[in-house]
Amino acid sequence: MFSMVSSVWTQFNLTGLTLIHLSLFGTALILILVIGLPLGIIAALSPRFSIIIQILNIIEMIPDIALLLLLIPLTGIGATPTIAAAVLYSLLPIVRNTMTGLTIIRPELLEVGISLGMTSIEILRHIRLPLSLPLIAGGVRTAVVYSMGIVTLGGIIGARGLGAALQAGITRNNITLILVTGLWIGLLAVFMDACAGLCERFLTNRYGDQS
Repeated sequence: MFSMVSSVWTQFNLTGLTLIHLSLFGTALILILVIGLPLGIIAALSPRFSIIIQILNIIEMIPDIALLLLLIPLTGIGATPTIAAAVLYSLLPIVRNTMTGLTIIRPELLEVGISLGMTSIEILRHIRLPLSLPLIAGGVRTAVVYSMGIVTLGGIIGARGLGAALQAGITRNNITLILVTGLWIGLLAVFMDACAGLCERFLTNRYGDQS
């Protein structure tokens, strides 16, 4: 069994594909954070921008494979539509949790900041954002799972990564390749989720108590 796994791993260069897979995932996650956090803050501070949530809800209703295919005419095939789909599909939990976290802060805590002469920006930086971090981390954790799934699906449109190995296994009816790649993707997803969970628990322990 080990020799079969080793042979498949070497033949299809799963180490190299894993690095590509993680680079796609990492790029998508960075973009999700860079875009999602400001959108969540804007939606929280200005109710008229809450339409952002409605738009992202509509996007999330689109099946992930359909979203990938819809992006191909705009971006071509490969890594670009895969990253774009991962970003679009994973923005909702971060934007929603950021907005929610910023709007459920207890009023008396905000009054403390006002009594200390803090400006709105200072209250946001020193009170609202820190106390929102546990909820934001929960959104990031969900986005991690979504992104890993989309990046895997990207293999069917030429994004390489482990999704490409999985697609090759299906095309060639190579059961060993399918099993090895599928299990490895699953382990990576569980590991990423566990790391995000640890961060969420740390932030909850540090900032979660508003009393």
